[in-house]
Parts: sequence; structure tokens; C-alpha cells
Amino acid sequence: MGDSEAVVTDSSASMDYTSAVYNSTGSGACPPEATGDPNASSAPVDGTYAASGGYLNSAGQEGQISVMNESKPTGGSTDGNAINAGNTAVDATKTAGYSISLNGNIVNEARNTTTVENGNVLDNVGRASNAPEFVGSVPAMSGEEDRLWSIVRANSLDFNAWTALIEETEKVAEDNILKIRKVYDAFLAEFPLCYGYWKKYADHEARIGSMDKVVEVYERAVQGVTYSVDIWVLYCSFAIETYGDPETIRRLFERGLAYVGTDYLSFPLWDKYIEYEYMHQEWSRLAVIYTRILENPNHQLDRYFNSFKELAGSKPLSELTTAEEAAAYVSGIASEADGEVLEGEVRPDAAEQTPKPVSAGSTEAVELEKYVAIREELYKKAKEFDSKILGFETAIRRPYFHVRPLNVSELENWHNYLDFIEREGDVNKVVKLYERCLIASANYPEFWIRYVLCMEASGRMDLADNALARATRVFVKRQPEIHLFDARFKEQHGDIPGARAAYQLVHSEISPGFLEAIIKHANMESRLGKLDDAFSLYEQAIAIEKGKEHSQTLPMLYAQYSRFSFLVGGPYLFCSFNV
Repeated sequence: MGDSEAVVTDSSASMDYTSAVYNSTGSGACPPEATGDPNASSAPVDGTYAASGGYLNSAGQEGQISVMNESKPTGGSTDGNAINAGNTAVDATKTAGYSISLNGNIVNEARNTTTVENGNVLDNVGRASNAPEFVGSVPAMSGEEDRLWSIVRANSLDFNAWTALIEETEKVAEDNILKIRKVYDAFLAEFPLCYGYWKKYADHEARIGSMDKVVEVYERAVQGVTYSVDIWVLYCSFAIETYGDPETIRRLFERGLAYVGTDYLSFPLWDKYIEYEYMHQEWSRLAVIYTRILENPNHQLDRYFNSFKELAGSKPLSELTTAEEAAAYVSGIASEADGEVLEGEVRPDAAEQTPKPVSAGSTEAVELEKYVAIREELYKKAKEFDSKILGFETAIRRPYFHVRPLNVSELENWHNYLDFIEREGDVNKVVKLYERCLIASANYPEFWIRYVLCMEASGRMDLADNALARATRVFVKRQPEIHLFDARFKEQHGDIPGARAAYQLVHSEISPGFLEAIIKHANMESRLGKLDDAFSLYEQAIAIEKGKEHSQTLPMLYAQYSRFSFLVGGPYLFCSFNV
């Protein structure tokens, strides 16, 4: 077994839009912070958050795999490459040291997928990049490459510039893998959800790199987009073409299914797995796969049930059952026989009631009927739940990640769907739906905030911290709203240095002079008894605004400073507005 096979065996500008205000019924909410009251808190008591704008040039395009009622976008900033999202975030520039811990005990992994979300984001997101160590030198750039690099360095969210840069690099790089790695590593650090570009990167490595590097790219991809059905399909397809060991390939399928197997649109991965077992004529494995599928709603559930019945009708029961099922069947027959003997001992007329002989064929027919009936019950139960969620599913017009904002009706549908699943009370289902939702809505702080609050209310602080890290460090990292929420959340949980760091990030990088950040930061310092620090925040901001010509913020700063001074019992600030 080669090294690459061992890895597989052993190892995820702003845009305006309008939306309603949503009430998260399943989340524990932070108390509200009034604009000027230093003792109030920041979030509505009932968990209500207004929709907020997504940032421009988040990467994403049409899903490669056609899905139910998919509405193909027209126009917009896209190219021909299929981009989808699995909705995770890790340091996507990593090329070495990637985690392979997900590949071990598949059963254990399947039971604990909600505890190891998205490639262990808390360890990986925001960490210094483990960039590839290039051997040799990267050739000089063309004039067009240099121009495009300047653009993306100035605005790393300019998706059109990135795609143009990738195209230009591929055109001039020829067989120089170093140039290709450089541009893909940089691009995927900003847009880790673009599974189509992970595929293109892997194809380049296959063409001019090495097999180990191909595996490395796919491993990074499934850490970066763990909940993408599409990336698991691509990785499994690569494994089928590359590896000869069926167990290696099966373990990879199981890795993916542990994350996306219950996704309503997971049928492409299940189909690939079924195709593989058909090819090997592993009928008992195939029957187990069908049984697992029938346990959950799925866009293709009817097709799978019909295929299962065809399989059951074409093969003897002995070929459909696993060794464990066969042993249980034999044990059941023996128990029935023992019961008949014991019962015969107490009957006075037992000798006259000798049972009629039953043919082996008749017995198998009865057992096969039971075998199918059990799975039909699973199917019916899944169909019942399917009927409850079908309206939500059909309203999802764009399940993939895209540069353009979602329309209001789709945002509302996601909130309504989440409300429904939260009321059902199954935390695993709740987590999986949030992860699906955040494929399409990764640019929307409102969904990240809702996810964090829901996990907090469920007692899953590990998942709350995980989601907040992804939001603040990758997906909406340039939106001040998420950092203000992060600061308040950290304050409430006793992480005062973390809260101050979040505010400072807004002051220094995200949105210098942002009035809401100044007010909330000062209020926090007041709550902590640090009045001098609170006053200093206002005074520094006022000094900066005074240095600006025609500052529109300065009058509001004076007003807020006066109100703050009055509320905390300090000297009332009488000021003249020399703006």
C-alpha cells in the first residue's frame, strides 16, 4: 500500500439586501444592549436578529450535481467552473500536517460527527498558514499576472479578479506546479467552500505533480468543505480510479457518509457507493447500504426503495444478509424449534398434533418477506418525515454557495426550516441542517449568530465556539456585526481578553470609527468597572473624528459621550460642535 493510499485509509465591498427580522425559537439569546446604556447588553432577549448584508464576492457557483428544483442563476460574477459548498472553515492554505484522524474508526466517527465539525476548526482557522515549501523558484510573473495579483492583494474578496488570475496563471504556467500551487493556495484560503476549485487543483497535481500531492489536496478539501456532498463524490471517484484495495475505498465512502449521508440531497454519494458495490457484486453490503438510506428522508427515497425491492426479489436471502444477520436468523429458527418442543411437552395430545413438514423454500420465502417488510417500515417512517419537510426542501432554490445574495423568500424559508427542526429536538439533525443552510448562506451573519445561540442553548459550547470561529475568521470576517456579537458572547462567557480583542479588531481593521463598536466597547468597560478606559475610548474616537473634514460621526459621538457620562454618574459633558 502506497503512502497516499495509507492517508486515505487512515484519515474538510459589502452588498445590500433586505430581509425580515427573524426569531430563533431554538436558541438561547443574549440580553439586549441599548445603544447608549452602558449596563445593558447587546442581543435581543428573544433571540431575534435583523438580517444583515452579505459581503461582495463570496465565491460560489452552480452545483455540479443537479438537485431538486435548482434555479440556475443568470449573469453575476461567475465562470464556468462548478463551485459548491460544504460549509466548513479551516485554514485552507495548509498543505502539510493535515488531520487524518477522521479516517480511523468509522462507526465511532459516525456517532460523533457533531463533535468534530469541519476539520477541527478551532485548531486550524486563523492559525498561521502552513504554506507549501516550494523547491526551486517561482518563475517571474507576466504583466497581467502582476496586475491581477495587485488587485487581489488590495481586495482579497474580488472573486472576478481571482478567477481571472487563476485563468492567466494556468495559461502561462504550463507545467510549473509552483505557480499553480501559489495561486490556488491563496485563492482557497479566501474561498475554501469552492469545491470545484479544489477539484481543479487536484487535477493539476495529478497532471504535473505527484499522487501524494493529489491526496493531500483532497484531504485539505474535505477539511475545508466537510459537509459538501460533491467534494466527497469527487474524492471517492478519485479513490476508485486510483486504489485497488476495496476496504480503503469503503472507508473513504464511510468517512463522507458520516457527515453528509443524511443530507436530503446526498443521493450522488449514495449512488456512487451503490455503483461500486454492484461492480463488486457484494450483495449483502449493497442491501445494508439500501437499509441505511431508507432510514432517512432523501430526494430519491422512492427510487432507492424500488431498487431495494428489485434486489431482494432477484437474490436469495442468504446472499442479502450479512454474517451477523444470518447468525441471528439461525438463532431465531432454533428458538422457535425449542419453543415448539417445550410446548409439546405439556400437551396431552401432542402425539396427535405432529406439525406438517415445511419446505426450506417456503421458510426462506417467509423470512424474505419479513426482511423486506422491516425495511418497508423504515421507508414508510422516512416518507412520513419527508412529507413534513418537503415544502421546505422544494423552497430551497439555491442550495449551493454563490456570489449573489439569496432572495428574501429563501432566507425566510431557511429560518422557518430551522425553526421546525429545532422544535423536533434532535440536536444531530439541527446541526446537520445548520451546516446545510450555511452552504448557501455563509455570507450572512444572522445565520451564524443563530447557530451559535442555538448550540449555546443546547449546551453544546464546543459547537458554538466552532461556529463562531468560522464566522469571525473566515466567512464573515470583514463584517463588523459578527465581531460585535463575538465580543459580547465572549464577555458573557468570561473571556474578557477575547472580547477586547474582538472590539479592537473592529476599531483597527474592520471598521475604524464605527460608532456602534465604540459605544458597545465603552459599555463593556463600564460594566467591568473600567470607567477611565471607557471614557478614553470616546475621547480617542472624538480626537480622530475632529481631524477629519466634515465628519458626520462627530456630532453623534458627542451626543453618545454626553449620555454615557451622565448615565455612569460622571461629570456631564457640555460641548460645542465645531464640525
